[in-house]
Amino acid sequence: MRGFYPGRFQPFHGGHRRFVERIADEVDEVVVGVGSAQASHTGRNPFTAGERVTMAHRALADLETTTYVVSIEDVGQHALWPAHVRTQCPRFEVVYTNNPMVERVCEEDGLDVSGVELIDRDRYNGTDVRRRMVEGDTWRDRVPEATVDVVEEVDGVKRLRRVVEHGQHSVDGSGDDSH
Repeated sequence: MRGFYPGRFQPFHGGHRRFVERIADEVDEVVVGVGSAQASHTGRNPFTAGERVTMAHRALADLETTTYVVSIEDVGQHALWPAHVRTQCPRFEVVYTNNPMVERVCEEDGLDVSGVELIDRDRYNGTDVRRRMVEGDTWRDRVPEATVDVVEEVDGVKRLRRVVEHGQHSVDGSGDDSH
């Protein structure tokens, strides 16, 4: 059986890694769907789809469970999203999410949906990791080493700071017109 785990992964952090590990206990293969693939260079979405795919791919490379990492652009209408996802991904039998909107549209589309208990949400939170990057606070201990490597390779902290400091966007998405 194959499970699908969607998210923006801005950036891919330790909570995401642990979520995939828990999914891997229930399925034979995991598809990680990097959503909002068209969004980058904003406070809420600082990293490109390619950068996020690389983060996830490298961070999950040591798992025994086969893991596919794919990018998925937003479709613009929530009700159409499940069908769009199925055209972008390997076939899957169950969607793993704790996002109420994703859960609702997938169930309405006839997909099986399962949640996984969130792991230390205060520590593993993309908005908090981005805030820490901007403020120069400790963030590396909240993400896999693979994510640190990608962020450093693309000078991602500098990029995020520039976007936020120029007043264009904040790390939580206010002032950001992208999803």
